[in-house]
Amino acid sequence: MNKVKVGVVGLGRLGKVHAQNLRYKIPGAELTAACSIVPAELEYAKNELGVTDVYTDYKEMLAKADIDAVVIVTTSSEHCWQIEAALDAGKHVFSEKPLGVDVAQCKQAEAAVERHPELTFMLGFMRRYDKSYSYAKQKIEEGAIGTPYLVKATGIDPEAFVEGAIRFAKNSGGIFLDMAIHDIDLMRWFLGCEATEVYAMGATFKHPEFKDAGDDETGVAVYKFENGAMGMIHVGRTAPYGYHVETEIVGTEGSIRISAVPEKNQARLYNTNGVCAECVGSFPERFEEAYLIEVQEFVDCVLQGKTPGVSVYDGTKSTAIGYATTEAWRTGKAVKLN
Repeated sequence: MNKVKVGVVGLGRLGKVHAQNLRYKIPGAELTAACSIVPAELEYAKNELGVTDVYTDYKEMLAKADIDAVVIVTTSSEHCWQIEAALDAGKHVFSEKPLGVDVAQCKQAEAAVERHPELTFMLGFMRRYDKSYSYAKQKIEEGAIGTPYLVKATGIDPEAFVEGAIRFAKNSGGIFLDMAIHDIDLMRWFLGCEATEVYAMGATFKHPEFKDAGDDETGVAVYKFENGAMGMIHVGRTAPYGYHVETEIVGTEGSIRISAVPEKNQARLYNTNGVCAECVGSFPERFEEAYLIEVQEFVDCVLQGKTPGVSVYDGTKSTAIGYATTEAWRTGKAVKLN
């Protein structure tokens, strides 16, 4: 195999990012098919990507399209059955996060991956491939901050996109599964162990539609890990200034802060408002390079028979923690993790 022929399912904001990368930026990939239930997205595939083999039915694409692999960028609740169907059809699979919206779904995906050891499966925890986060991991492994014992994470989507978040709320799995899953994965990655207990709460002050959907616009969670380390997460959907992702890892000999100010670039504006740093506007902008690097790794693993850095089990463990966090939020009680 000289190139991996790929079909993408889902062409929303992130689906377009992956499709553009596959079409124009990853030499070992060839985007040959696209699937979506939204007609405008299929028109995008035809007109902007030059993909003429398009489908509204995912199973039909698996059966008929000339593809070696699929990239799944659909609603969270659809991921696991689509992963299973693709693997059982003999296709390599890259799936966006989360793996599933409950542990039973994740176990379904695990079983499918285990049935097909000859196929590559990779989950899209792209922050591990961001240069700042991978640098932090390297410094931790080198002992630069001693023993890490606390991870503090903030992730707030911009108010500019809140209407889309409201529409998605009923199917997202809840704010912690939807928005905190990357931070949960990073806590496990940086601390090198698993969470044992979580307490969470949420609030809605600006958009009651989130409450109507059984969710909240802001959430906070505190975690205890098996080695005694701690984690703190603050997630939300109403940042007035842009897309705010910030992480701090505190160790016995120092700390590392990533994006303390979620700045767009190194430029500064000097005007009547003072000295201003513009903020990054969205997740595709902030993690543009990371999205490219992670799918490049997936394609390389398919071509070279390597094992990806993120496994199906990472997805299950993060989902289990996210699900426990959601339970803690709903009950107002601390929840133990097995």
